[in-house]
Amino acid sequence: MEHFTLLIAIVIITALAFDFTNGFHDTANAMATTISTGAMKPKPAVAMSAILNLVGAFLSVEVARTISGGIIDEEAGIQPEVIFAGLVGAIVWNLLTWLAGLPSSSSHALFGGLIGATVASVGFGAINGDAVITKVIIPAVVAPLVAGVAATMATRLTYRVTRDADRATSAKGYRAGQIASAALVSLAHGTNDAQKTMGVMTLALIAGGSLAPDSDPPLWVITSAGVAIALGTYLGGWRIIRTLGKGLTDIQPPQGFAAQTSAATTILASSHMGFALSTTQVCSGAVTGSGLGRRGGVIRWNTVSRMVVAWLLTLPAAGLVGALGALLAEQGDWGVATVAVLLIVVSGAIWARSRRRPVSSDNVNDDDPDALPAEETVAVRDEEPVTDASVAEASGTGKVNGTVNDSSTAPVNTVSVDKASLDTASVDTASVNGSAAVNPSTVSTSAAGDEEPALAVLAPPVVDPEAEQRTAPADSTAGRPGPSAS
Repeated sequence: MEHFTLLIAIVIITALAFDFTNGFHDTANAMATTISTGAMKPKPAVAMSAILNLVGAFLSVEVARTISGGIIDEEAGIQPEVIFAGLVGAIVWNLLTWLAGLPSSSSHALFGGLIGATVASVGFGAINGDAVITKVIIPAVVAPLVAGVAATMATRLTYRVTRDADRATSAKGYRAGQIASAALVSLAHGTNDAQKTMGVMTLALIAGGSLAPDSDPPLWVITSAGVAIALGTYLGGWRIIRTLGKGLTDIQPPQGFAAQTSAATTILASSHMGFALSTTQVCSGAVTGSGLGRRGGVIRWNTVSRMVVAWLLTLPAAGLVGALGALLAEQGDWGVATVAVLLIVVSGAIWARSRRRPVSSDNVNDDDPDALPAEETVAVRDEEPVTDASVAEASGTGKVNGTVNDSSTAPVNTVSVDKASLDTASVDTASVNGSAAVNPSTVSTSAAGDEEPALAVLAPPVVDPEAEQRTAPADSTAGRPGPSAS
């Protein structure tokens, strides 16, 4: 009985360790857009999210019931060491995707680890297949699509409603809305994700005979799970925050508000119905949808594709690690100790590797070096008309080739420019059909090795001097130029 009690304690500690990784892995879900648009500073943002995750852990136990009694058959003879092995699989996958900066699903890592360990130990008969399909697989496919479509529509609506409003005033209002919606997402995350750890801990207590089947999580389980996820959230998963806030699309305040509101609504509705969906997938889908909803927005599909591949690999990869861990842990005390040591070694190696390219609150808003290829076509936002003043301001001299264009709404061309050719911040004017104005605040000089925002080139129409002379009146006064041809 002493050995059994010690094993239960190991499982509980490992479950709380997973909950901690879940916290810093999923901080980006609530705060990435808020931080990237400047609505909140990084440290206060993650502190607010941590508090609300803790509060959310006490609001419901529906998802915990899904974990403890829905996916795994409680009466199939599952032993605590099997649950321990499943948690190890989930933790390893969480850390690997965190190192890569990919917003993968901690929830599916947990499900995959538990399912793989259970199948290796007991067989497929201990898995409730219907619950896996209806509670895990279908929500995994539908939820990000629903959130993405909702965010696309909401983004278009917000720009339409505020198209005649003062931009500075509306941006300030949307930033305030972002803070409120980020708080709602944090609350929803605690309501959904903290319960998954509660469910695992409850399942371990049932397997060890400490709780009767179909029991709700005890208060100490709810409290410890809430505290663990809050601490992990406060630590801040800065790598994934950078990817979600900067790597998928360039987010403006209206987009951030639309994305977070759509995600929070989807997560809270699913938590109420007991669906243990991935908050990461929901928020990633919402951010991508907000990029599609803004005219002229750019989606970095290379990052999206990497993220989707990680989603598809999460269940089988975590399941494989969980299955191998279960086969080893079932060999006895030395097997459990070996799995624990391997977990510590792998975690330490991943952490050491992450120190080579550290990401912190100080550089989280820098551009992701893996987000854009060396040559990228950047679309210019068309919500704002380009005027003489904006062209003059972009050129930094008030003139374009010595002449200020008289047109009040000069069109803007989207130009694909090889960044490597910008060593001296110059652009071949022939490539843009004439003179070009380069915004010095957005020029990327790859020769210097600095990682700057993407290049935007403004190409106003060219004024033909010979056409001016042909259209000038014959009796024009000397020294007074004729009207420019436009």
